[in-house]
Amino acid sequence: MKKNLFFGGLAMLAISLTVISCGKDKPVTSESNEVLTTKNGQVYVVDTMNSKIEWKGFKVFKTDNTSHIGSIKFESGEVTINEKKLESGKFVVALSTLANSDIKDSEDAAKLDGHLKSADFFDVEKFPTASYEITKVTEAPAGSDYNTILDGNLTIKGITKPVSFNANVKIGEGELQIATEPKDISREEFGIKFQIPAANGLIKDEINIQMLMKAIEKK
Repeated sequence: MKKNLFFGGLAMLAISLTVISCGKDKPVTSESNEVLTTKNGQVYVVDTMNSKIEWKGFKVFKTDNTSHIGSIKFESGEVTINEKKLESGKFVVALSTLANSDIKDSEDAAKLDGHLKSADFFDVEKFPTASYEITKVTEAPAGSDYNTILDGNLTIKGITKPVSFNANVKIGEGELQIATEPKDISREEFGIKFQIPAANGLIKDEINIQMLMKAIEKK
């Protein structure tokens, strides 16, 4: 009888663990677009001193909305120009350079930056960079505010997702500039699920990002 109770208890435990595990969030998995671009053409190197990602995050309170804004610097990157048109590109940003620009008190600003770099958010110690690789370049429809559509693969915290941007691409003598339209991306899709207690407000899932990049022809 005791033996039957023992095995019955194990069976109930197994069922309970199965139910609990099924209720957990599914792990975030990567997806990606096929790379349709080529390396044919003239290479341009990203000017890291004059290029950046601008970001904006949002928090909702019971009475109003607040936001934080800031930037991230590029670590490296190259683009290829073929017959005076953007052909391909891959860019890497250094998440250690993530910084807000709206908090004026230096101590408070450092606290926010440190929290964003922690394992609660971008886990910079484990994932020091993020990247974007262009997989397809398309001319934007006539009448659009932007002249180019960029399809690509965005990688954050080791998770890759397809993301497209409307962009203005300007090619001059030995220089290229890309300015994307500000775009909301889902932080939860990249495994960033931190949330504060509901009584203190709500951190929105969306992070707004804009790429402002300059590249110089490689000699």
